[in-house]
Amino acid sequence: MKVLVANLGSTSFKYRLFDLTTETQLARGGIDRIGQPASQCFVEIGTHREEDSRQVLDHAAAVKLCLEHLTNPTWGCLKDVAEVDGIGFKAVFAGKLSGIRRVDETLLTAMEELSDIAPAHNPPYAKAMRQLMQAFPGIPLVAALETAFHETIPAENRAYAIPYQWNEELGIKRWGFHGASHRFIGGRIGALLGRDDLKVISCHLGGSNSLCALKGGVSQANTLGMSPQTGLPHNNRVGDFDPFALPVLMRATGKSLAQLLKELANESGLLGLSGLSGDVRDLEQAAASGNKRADHALKVFTQSIKQYIGAYLTVLEGADAIVFTGGIGENSQRVRRDVCAGLKWAGIELDENLNNNLPRGAEACISTPTSRTAIWVVPTNEEIVVARQTAELLKDE
Repeated sequence: MKVLVANLGSTSFKYRLFDLTTETQLARGGIDRIGQPASQCFVEIGTHREEDSRQVLDHAAAVKLCLEHLTNPTWGCLKDVAEVDGIGFKAVFAGKLSGIRRVDETLLTAMEELSDIAPAHNPPYAKAMRQLMQAFPGIPLVAALETAFHETIPAENRAYAIPYQWNEELGIKRWGFHGASHRFIGGRIGALLGRDDLKVISCHLGGSNSLCALKGGVSQANTLGMSPQTGLPHNNRVGDFDPFALPVLMRATGKSLAQLLKELANESGLLGLSGLSGDVRDLEQAAASGNKRADHALKVFTQSIKQYIGAYLTVLEGADAIVFTGGIGENSQRVRRDVCAGLKWAGIELDENLNNNLPRGAEACISTPTSRTAIWVVPTNEEIVVARQTAELLKDE
């Protein structure tokens, strides 16, 4: 069975094509900085790699480019798109329609109705799904909702202190997201350490960010709440924010609630703090050159991560491992260093030499021999999780 997995981030599109008979990856590709003047595009099929920096305006155009690459008559790995047995999407939010399910009108309508909860994700996913349903009606589409992994979170860790009926009747709760990534990390670190009872704090840091408290690979808490705008600061999304500041902003700026919510979802986070960029790579370069706002943004980011690590140490009653993953977690020496700084009292000791000399894309332990909590960098693989879930659903139908 060949499964194409589409992973749409807020500013990125990653895809992989798998042969699930042997879990062999046939192709992988990615498009970064979508909507910017020069997007970064690549595809790898076997030993062949193609790159370009064409502008990709939105996620629908990214999906189209992906299929063009896979069916390229010279170096593609498919003769026809019909060879794909299913397309799995790492979908984000459809409210009570959680779990792994076929993409149909009911699901798409729910995602579109809840676009204000996940404005950076639901609209591009729904648009891409509709485009593919129309263009390739014979290929099953499967949505693996990110919220499914967090259904194990205890009620006391999911509830807001709001009128009880809001939770029961309207689903206002901490849903949690990044389920595929945290599920992969839980399984992978268990395999690496040879245990199935680990207490782990998984740090998914990228365009959007979240921490997850895992016990035996099962989610106990997640920093993302009702929406992907919450929790840690993100590249251009606010993270935690007091809603009672909104009336103050409305009076002071004359802007509507809708306008302010748009700014919180698109012009805040690291971008808003720095006034420069939401990309940590840009901020680290600017901070190294003396840009104080870039440095401030990075400090706010890492301090927020540290605070949640402290909270999750209490949720788990200690941790066997802290795992950094995602584009930032896997590649930023500074972020890992600053997050772990000052935590020796908690038995968390980073080996500076290992951290500074870790090759890009490597999987390794970077804690000192005396650290009570192991510190790991583990590249995530959300796509294989979604591919397995897609294949399992289609096999059972």
